[in-house]
Amino acid sequence: MLKPLVLSLAIVSSFGLPTSVYAEEFKILKQLENKPTLLKSGEYKGNYYVPSTLNTITWGYLPNKEAKPVLTVPSGSVVTFDTVSHEGLLEDQGRNAEKYFTSKGVKPEHVLAEAKLITDSKLKHDFHKDGPHIITGPLYVEGAMPGDILKVEILKVEPRVPYGVISNRHGKGTLPEFPKRIKHEHASAANPDAYGNVSIFTPIEKNAKGVWEGILKTESGKAIRFPLSPFMGTMGVAANTSEPVHSVPPSFYGGNIDINDLSAGATAYYPVQVPGALFYTGDSHFVQGDGEVALTALEGSARATFKISVLKAGKDKIPGNLLSQPLGENAEFWITPGLDEDLDEAMRKSTREAIRFLVSEYGIAEEIAYAYLSAATDFEVSQVVDKTKGIHAMIRKADFKEFTKVK
Repeated sequence: MLKPLVLSLAIVSSFGLPTSVYAEEFKILKQLENKPTLLKSGEYKGNYYVPSTLNTITWGYLPNKEAKPVLTVPSGSVVTFDTVSHEGLLEDQGRNAEKYFTSKGVKPEHVLAEAKLITDSKLKHDFHKDGPHIITGPLYVEGAMPGDILKVEILKVEPRVPYGVISNRHGKGTLPEFPKRIKHEHASAANPDAYGNVSIFTPIEKNAKGVWEGILKTESGKAIRFPLSPFMGTMGVAANTSEPVHSVPPSFYGGNIDINDLSAGATAYYPVQVPGALFYTGDSHFVQGDGEVALTALEGSARATFKISVLKAGKDKIPGNLLSQPLGENAEFWITPGLDEDLDEAMRKSTREAIRFLVSEYGIAEEIAYAYLSAATDFEVSQVVDKTKGIHAMIRKADFKEFTKVK
């Protein structure tokens, strides 16, 4: 078994300005095993484990009903996934993880071995056609059948490396005038600068209070510092189709839903589409603002641990009863997403789902639910850059403390 590597190093920002050496040593989270397995020792003993290898990932697409599961686990299992961020690996960054990150001041031994393996491989990836995301899985969950709900409790999301990347690419951010760089026709992995895209290398470090922060150096040498809140941008179940499922637009099966409230301590619910559910994850974010306006969050490789359970239709208590799309919750809120290419329609869908949820969960009238949402619920824009845009309602649980379970 490979041991985590403890790291203390200086990082160079995208402007070539050195940051301070880390005051706190960072534990690089290296691959635990080279294939999916049940861990029998170490910090994650008793957890099932899925690494990101050439046999357990897809690049640019989500698993569909024909995807071969990388591991089978019983309902109620705790599963730890090691994921690899696509940022630093893509063609407009040279499709050479070691070269890209070492050019930013990272030592070769501090670049994840899996990242090097992926970019050194002959794994096909079309920058213009395929999605950017590296997806790990899928996981077959025993007993999961169409009509059931897969309950995914997010126990922990841990950065694997002390750095990430924030990118803005032509035609993909909120503002069409950015990036303000010329794109040339001869752009390729061998000539990445010709894409004219912007990727800002961003180290992370602990501040004086022990809180992890992202560090953006500016031209003046002064730094913008912001706290981290790691979460998985992509989680979901396989769609019931034999067609390729692009990794960018989220849908009723989950996928690239990018809701930053689904961090450690939250729970996500997915309607099962195919036997075994075929759960997957990827696109780890160290932190993301609502909207994700430039295109990406602070993207970085992460280790995610989940408890994954099957809720049987007609037997187990399912929040909101019959779900036809993902649902989220954390200690304070119920989270009802709305997804559509049109942001206005995404808002309507989120509102309709919030009304349906409140009526089903608490037995109140639609008119009361609608009035409550207008008076007391915030609707947040998760992202506007993933083709399908997302808005989600944040329904405060404490407002319903007088209610008991609806039978």
